[in-house]
Amino acid sequence: MTPEDLAALHARCFTIPRPWSAAEFAGFLADPLAFLLVEGDAGFLLGRAVAGEAELLTLAVAPEARRRGLGQRLVGRFLYQARLRGAASAFLEVAADNAPAQALYERTGFAPAGRRRGYYVGPDGRGLDALVLCRELAPAAT
Repeated sequence: MTPEDLAALHARCFTIPRPWSAAEFAGFLADPLAFLLVEGDAGFLLGRAVAGEAELLTLAVAPEARRRGLGQRLVGRFLYQARLRGAASAFLEVAADNAPAQALYERTGFAPAGRRRGYYVGPDGRGLDALVLCRELAPAAT
């Protein structure tokens, strides 16, 4: 997927947090610590691993492709790649009102670790809390 493809799908999936631009995706893809996982043209996950920690930066699944296990598969692949890159833990932020995403992350072993008040800004300018979720990672099999 090109940065333009990623931005287009992201815009179909998000208003909070705001959709990322093609330039923002291009910047992440140029970062040697970042990695992109894709499921055809229906979904993607952008992650990063540095200094023993992995961060799930964003996950997007096309609305018409949801409830088919793509998100769970992408998170599983993210956890595997994070271990390969030496991460001992993984974390992410998720909008406090995004119950489907929270359920996905709970199913994949993430647990609440904190709250960032007003972290996201909605289209109406109001702040929305982000939940910080974390998961410890087992070492990668050798």
